[in-house]
Amino acid sequence: MQRRHFMTSVAAVAALGAPPSFAQGKLPAGPVRILVGFSAGGGTDILARIVANKLNTLWGIPVVVENKPGAAGLIAAAEAAKAAPDGSTLMLGHINPLGIAPALYAKLNYSAERDFAGIALIGQTPQVLVAAPKSADSLAALLAQLKRKPGELSFGSSGTGSAQHLALALFEQAAQVSALHVPYRGAANVMTDLMGGQIDYAFEGMTTAAPFIKSGKVKALAQTGPRRVKAFADLPTVAEQGFAGFNASIWFGLVGPAKMPADLVARINADVNQILALPDVVARLEEFGAEDGGGSPARFDAFMKDERTKWAALVKARGIKLES
Repeated sequence: MQRRHFMTSVAAVAALGAPPSFAQGKLPAGPVRILVGFSAGGGTDILARIVANKLNTLWGIPVVVENKPGAAGLIAAAEAAKAAPDGSTLMLGHINPLGIAPALYAKLNYSAERDFAGIALIGQTPQVLVAAPKSADSLAALLAQLKRKPGELSFGSSGTGSAQHLALALFEQAAQVSALHVPYRGAANVMTDLMGGQIDYAFEGMTTAAPFIKSGKVKALAQTGPRRVKAFADLPTVAEQGFAGFNASIWFGLVGPAKMPADLVARINADVNQILALPDVVARLEEFGAEDGGGSPARFDAFMKDERTKWAALVKARGIKLES
């Protein structure tokens, strides 16, 4: 189910002068925790709180966000996987622990394939290829530099195996170029060094990069989603600029423990789909470039399976290994 469909549905409801009708059926007994594997204030946390606040109002029971930062989301994922399957513990899933980590770690404290029930995809947010002030002004100019200086131009990321690093690896593979990967311990340090010219380029999440782009402190060369998002409608995608099918989006979705009853999963899914259609939620998600959310649990499960396959193949092809 696409965002455009949601907006059409909301417009129809508004024309009738009636609020959206929410699903009937079994609810969690409450209170409900939504675990977030990252610190408060980040993109994952913000999206989780948007959903939690709406569910709180809708269900009439406490729905709270609990931040469990550390290990790129793996700590929260391990806790969510082992929680009681009664709906009292959910997680705002993220590409790192549910899409990329299975390919990077020989052993995890959970199985991304077996320990989670997909409830609903919340959205996909493109990354942005950003350049230091004195670096190239276009993707074409960057490609020319990479051809002239293979392995010399520096690209920062939030760490080896991060979504940002894998966006670079996918770009290197697609363009048949090589760059110098410089891993950091977080996006803040990447952006600081990019602004200062200590590194040349970076792929970074749109939520993080947007303020620096809008202030003119870094330059945006391309976005990495399958099509342009409204928040950056004038910025071409990598796919548009000669690399058809390129997609290195960061995604978020609501999951629960694997053995949640099907009727409970269906109820939460239906309510989340309605929430994603609300005009104020649509507007907030568009601010972050988060699109293409919603649909059935089966759609989200299939999406996560495809993502694991895609990134596992890239990790193997590029020989990506975690720092010792």
